[in-house]
Amino acid sequence: MKRRDFTRSLLSVPLAAAIPAVFEGAVLAESNALLPGGSITDVPGLKAGHYTLKERPTGCTVVMCEKGAVAAVDVRGSAPGTRETDLLNPINAVQEVNAILLSGGSAYGLDAASGVMRYMEEHDAGFRIGGGVVPIVPAAILMDLGVGGFRPRPDAEAGYHACVAASSGPLAEGNVGAGAGATVGKMFGPKYRMKSGLGTASVKIGDTGIVVGAVVAVNAVGDIIDPQTGKIVCGARSEDGKGYRNTMNAIMGGYRVVPSPGANTTIGIVATNAPFTKTEMNKIAQMSHDGYARAINPVHTMYDGDTIFAMSTKLASVKADVTAIGAIAAVVMSRAIVRAVMAADSIPALDLPACRNYPKE
Repeated sequence: MKRRDFTRSLLSVPLAAAIPAVFEGAVLAESNALLPGGSITDVPGLKAGHYTLKERPTGCTVVMCEKGAVAAVDVRGSAPGTRETDLLNPINAVQEVNAILLSGGSAYGLDAASGVMRYMEEHDAGFRIGGGVVPIVPAAILMDLGVGGFRPRPDAEAGYHACVAASSGPLAEGNVGAGAGATVGKMFGPKYRMKSGLGTASVKIGDTGIVVGAVVAVNAVGDIIDPQTGKIVCGARSEDGKGYRNTMNAIMGGYRVVPSPGANTTIGIVATNAPFTKTEMNKIAQMSHDGYARAINPVHTMYDGDTIFAMSTKLASVKADVTAIGAIAAVVMSRAIVRAVMAADSIPALDLPACRNYPKE
């Protein structure tokens, strides 16, 4: 296929036929084996890194584009914690960001973005004004203060060190960075929750040169679903410690649940090297939430701050269709969500089993 025909071909066939290889061997079987799935750093122009605190499970993750990336954001949960998201509105003046930060630590974790700004200023990356630069670093946080204590939280030094660690190589997954203190399956209280983490995935679109990647820290109140099988792979544990409660079945049956308000949130980033405007990236961010809906149930609740950023490094030589890339981004995001729980490790001292160690029914 010629690259100039990419947009026409994707619109002229059903989406499933247009992207047959996206899920091939990517979502995990019941064997709990974590198969290769790529990394957000496969997107040309991006670097990413983690900083994980040693004192308790928490940390932050940065995705950097020192030369600038067109970016947008879409927030669907009702308990978000964010920074610099207003400037991503398509009607506002700033067109590019230099990095995006995902962090644990609840609202305290937003301080880590200051360290990312310091690193970027040292490398002369940012919005040029006067005699210097102002780095543009949007951020989102998740609530992990109930995992191993209330302190410490990611701070400016943590954000700075995540930048120092950033590279274009494969990004580590599991109990690292923003996913270090992530948990899922909390509708029935912390007694039945399970350890989650951070996941990443990517796909190369045929011979077009276009890459779509995702990274996500999964701290959802709901269960995690394998979109291929529809089965729960991680979530609220059953009372006997074997298998899962199935949160939605319990809700549909009228079960009275008492959630923990504000103690959740799934935060992620989708990225591509295909060139898009801020308005188009906003649509891609919106469509990427379909990936959340396929892999998390329930999702976008009053107790989650579900947020997705979208980035374009603009380095591809072909103009792609926004609808096709948005649809692909949703698939890659759902894949990264499943990888996040499958890559996580148990923390026995906190009674937080991971699905790889949890007995199935």
